[in-house]
Order: sequence, then C-alpha cells, then structure tokens
Amino acid sequence: MQNRNLNTRVRYRERLSPSLWLLVTAAVAAPMVALVFTPLGSLLALLIGVVAAVALIAVLIAASPAVRVEGTVLRAGRAHIDAQWLGDVVVARGEAAREARGPALAARGWHLIRGGIDGLVIVQNTDPDDPITSWTISTRTPDRLAAAIQDARVAASLPD
Repeated sequence: MQNRNLNTRVRYRERLSPSLWLLVTAAVAAPMVALVFTPLGSLLALLIGVVAAVALIAVLIAASPAVRVEGTVLRAGRAHIDAQWLGDVVVARGEAAREARGPALAARGWHLIRGGIDGLVIVQNTDPDDPITSWTISTRTPDRLAAAIQDARVAASLPD
C-alpha cells in the first residue's frame, strides 16, 4: 500500500511547447539551409538542410519551459515559490488575456508568457520580502492551473 504525502504530489504539470505554426516555420529552414549549401552538391545540401531543421525543432521543444505545481510549490520555468506566499488567482482568456499581457502587465511581476498560448493565470505574491508583486503565467488550461494553485495554498496552510 502506497502512502503518499499530499505535500509532495504533482497537482499540475504542463510543458509550454511551441505551437504547430512555429514548428512548421522551423521546418521551412530545411530548404533555406539546403539552398545555402547547394554549391557543395545537391544531395549533401539536402541532408544538411534536413538535419538543421530537425535540430532546430528539437531545440525548440527541448527548451520549452514547464509549469508545475508540486506539493506546495509553484514552478514556472526556472522560478519557484511556495504556495504559502500566493494570494488571489485570476484567470484570463481572450481579450482579458491580451490586456493582461500588454498594458496591464505588472512591471514588478514575474512573467512566463509564450506566444500562441491564449490563457493566462495571474497570481498575487504576498511575500513582504519579495520585490515581485505577481506571477503572470501562460497556460493552455488556466482553470486547471488555478485550481492546482488553490489546492497547494490549502495544503500549505495545513499543519504538518
């Protein structure tokens, strides 16, 4: 029988991988690179172009940041914060998300924003010693991320 501690389980996980149009755009690099290497021979140029495009696509996917809520910790890319310091959670989509990514973007906030991902979750930071006032995170499923953050906040407030 497995006895899992609620403060260590993964509540939410998402990789902010590039959108399909960006991957297709990266694939277009193959003929462009092949054209540059055509003087070396058409077959060699084609192989170099394909390898370059595959490498570019692999780098785009491997370098995609992840958003996770593990136990009572929110991780967005390389940054993390304990849920005890998280305040109100706001979900934004469509026009509200565009506004939140643009004119309403907090100047003193942590931002993990990716193009092609419409949803946003904005979380207030209540840590008095932290100069960051809020976290703005792109996500494809903002309701699920907001619920996971709320769950982590509840778990962080419970005694061990």
